[in-house]
This record gives sequence, C-alpha cells and structure tokens, in this order.
Amino acid sequence: MARVLVVDGANVVGSRPDGWWRDRAGAASRLHGRLAVADTSYDEIVLVLEGQAKGGVPQGRDAHLRTVHARKDGDASIIKEAGLARDRGHDVVVITADRALAQRVELLGCRTMSPSWLWAVLDG
Repeated sequence: MARVLVVDGANVVGSRPDGWWRDRAGAASRLHGRLAVADTSYDEIVLVLEGQAKGGVPQGRDAHLRTVHARKDGDASIIKEAGLARDRGHDVVVITADRALAQRVELLGCRTMSPSWLWAVLDG
C-alpha cells in the first residue's frame, strides 16, 4: 500500500515564528525545498498552498513531491487530496494543527500528525 503525506502548507509554515508573514511566498518555497529533499517513508508528498504562498512554488510535480494550489481555501483542497488518495487505497497522513480539519480528514479514514512532528522529521 502506498503511503501519502498531505501537508497543510499554511499551517506548517505558520507553526514557526520565523518571520514567514513578511514573505509568505518565500516561506512556501523554503518548505517546498525541505520537503523535496526529505528522507521519509512516504511514496508521495502533497504540499497544499493557498493565498500569497502560491507565488513561491509553481503547481505541479517534482519527483515524489506534488504542489497543489488551492482555488479558494486550503482546507477544501486538503480534504479533496486526502480523500482521493484514500479512495485509491493509499495510507494517508495529513499534517495540520487545525482541529476541525483534522476531524474532517479522520472521518475519511486518514490519520493526522502535527506540524511539530513534520519539522522534527525535516530537521533530522
């Protein structure tokens, strides 16, 4: 069974007070760069970006990392991506600290992990 990690980009970037609010596109680009080289056990990583952050990373696939630009809100895109992967029979983990979003994706049969867990993985 393939393993898919769906990342709430805004939530993960916002979990570290490193000045991301001054350059949302740059913060998204840095997160994308970290995910692109991350040594994880996931077959696919889906990074969902919204708002100004979309300017930092083009939509599309880069090896095992796929970037999705949310049309309206990121939550709807995260739920869609998680649901599609789950429907294909994949093991899906969503990274978010948003409790309401976590409850919604868990109802789809997905698991959730916190942004701090992801940062620990990325920081090695």
